[in-house]
Amino acid sequence: MEWKIRVYRVLVVSASAEFRRSVTALLPSSRFAPIAYASNVSAAKRAVSERDFDFVIVHTPLPDDVGLRFAFDLAGKKNTVTLLILPPDLYENAAGQAEEQGVFVLSKPLSKPLVLTAISWMTSAREQLRKAEQKTQSVEEKMEEIRLINRAKWKLIGEKNLTEAEAHRYIEKLAMDRCVTRRAIAQEILSD
Repeated sequence: MEWKIRVYRVLVVSASAEFRRSVTALLPSSRFAPIAYASNVSAAKRAVSERDFDFVIVHTPLPDDVGLRFAFDLAGKKNTVTLLILPPDLYENAAGQAEEQGVFVLSKPLSKPLVLTAISWMTSAREQLRKAEQKTQSVEEKMEEIRLINRAKWKLIGEKNLTEAEAHRYIEKLAMDRCVTRRAIAQEILSD
């Protein structure tokens, strides 16, 4: 199996310029690019609406909101892994709820090894999401192929007075005789 180095798109949401600098220093540009920044929830929502991010790091509190709801909403996006960094007083109450939502949670104060470990966990989670997305896409493509072939069969049934089994065999035989896929034959039938 070939190992592939991935590059992850990151959004850092923090009112603290110091935090943004610290996190950026931990994210090598060879693996994390581009890195976008937002200093409040409103700006973060705009950024998320304009572009997909693999990782969103939310450093709370933020000037216009604590950031909890924003982090929870992001967890519902299928391709984004979210890290929520909370002050100790908020961590006690919000950690369980955040974990239930699928959000990684850390409590302040932070250390470099702790943040690096969290980023490693986020990378693993993102790769698991990527695999699930690929499986879903494969299933969706197969379902689309089945729908396409079924439409072609129904066209054959209507135009050539074939049974469904005969229409199925007709498509299969044409595909084998021409060394093409059943999808290609179905598309040809539907385009006639």
